[in-house]
Amino acid sequence: MRTLTRIAALIGLTLTVFSLAANAQPVSAPQPVTTTTTTTTTTVAPEPTYSHGDCTWIEPLALQVGWQQHQLPKLLGIIERESGCCPNVRGGDVVNSDCEVVKVATLSHRSDTGLLQINGVHWKQDHAQYHGLVCKQMNVCEQSLLLDPVTNLAAGRLLFDVAGWSPWSLNHRKP
Repeated sequence: MRTLTRIAALIGLTLTVFSLAANAQPVSAPQPVTTTTTTTTTTVAPEPTYSHGDCTWIEPLALQVGWQQHQLPKLLGIIERESGCCPNVRGGDVVNSDCEVVKVATLSHRSDTGLLQINGVHWKQDHAQYHGLVCKQMNVCEQSLLLDPVTNLAAGRLLFDVAGWSPWSLNHRKP
């Protein structure tokens, strides 16, 4: 009897499985799931370090704003003379070897700004000479904006396009 019970149970089980299979709905194959993960990495460039007299970092920026390769020797010479290649200099500032302003030696020429010592006659919108060209053409009407090296080089390029090298000429300066 046990054997029959086992067989019946086995048949019942088989019939149950068959019955379930007969009532089952067709199942489609599982579809692959595509997931996209986006990772955003923000890299903050380290603050540049400047050294008085080191103009090596300026060349690519100058080319970026439109200075030509053949103009770079003269441009870099002017920058070295005007600011010591320190972008944060205003007229009369004295800097240490790391281009940090340590004192103001004179209050004259305080409107001269940045690498090319762009004079206030060019960035003050109400100034008579050059009619505030940098202010009007570039919308750079504050001295602090010219402490940015790229802005300063672009302003210098604008002045050069209008007046050549004359804004940096030594001929008009008093000894």
